[in-house]
Amino acid sequence: MTGIRSGSLVAAVLSLGLVAGCSGGAGKKPESFENFTAEQIYKRGEYELENSRRPEDAVTYFSEVERLYPYSEWAKRALIMQAYAHHRARDYEEARGAAQRFIDTYPGDEDAAYAKYLLALSYYDQIDEVGRDQGLTFQALQALREVIEQYPDTEYARSAILKFDLAFDHLAAKEMEIGRYYLKRGHYAAAINRFRVVVEEFQTTTHTPEALMRLVEAYLALGLNDEAQTAGAILGHNFQSSPFYRDAHAQLRGRGLQAEARGDSWLTRVYRQVVQGKWL
Repeated sequence: MTGIRSGSLVAAVLSLGLVAGCSGGAGKKPESFENFTAEQIYKRGEYELENSRRPEDAVTYFSEVERLYPYSEWAKRALIMQAYAHHRARDYEEARGAAQRFIDTYPGDEDAAYAKYLLALSYYDQIDEVGRDQGLTFQALQALREVIEQYPDTEYARSAILKFDLAFDHLAAKEMEIGRYYLKRGHYAAAINRFRVVVEEFQTTTHTPEALMRLVEAYLALGLNDEAQTAGAILGHNFQSSPFYRDAHAQLRGRGLQAEARGDSWLTRVYRQVVQGKWL
């Protein structure tokens, strides 16, 4: 990525005359940038990023580089730094816009991977608590997947893989939250639908053991013993050391039942796949 240099940067910017107050009157930016080179304006943007508590101030300088010197190397560097500065300022929509413009304009550049990563990060960093709408989570997953697939050998892909797993887990957590809500209110069929999604679509997440235990609980409440026993069997095979298995086992034993695959439900098919390795 185009980095932000330190050390001599402050002195360099001061010598260029692009500091606040250089146009007369402390705290004012220059009224016009036309008399400065692309490098001078760019360095002032870097200076703002390093020394200002308002990273959005740096955007002014990077934008001017792009406007005044649109076909220069400095304009290219300024565009990726606009995306970075917007992201630092938590102006995620603008960050995405600048990152996408960089990707569209310089698709083969070495910083295209970083631009793509910034775009994905602008979605990921907006993922809040589990109870919020998950639309941004889906967008983050899609954008992170593109980083992983398009730039697999970069440091950004490695970071994207970790964030993808966390975002994926976040979606499963949302399903679990809704499922628990239905379960507590006795809406067992609705709860089962949510826990089924976790078992079938999010089985690599940390929420699968609890989802299986809640399925045991919900199916027992409905008197569907075969399904409850099968859920317990899957749980016991894959997560026997989990406290959720001990809870499920106790529930089944309290009904005189064992954790074993029975009947021919969707859970039986899952059992055949994950336990017996029969995928057809």
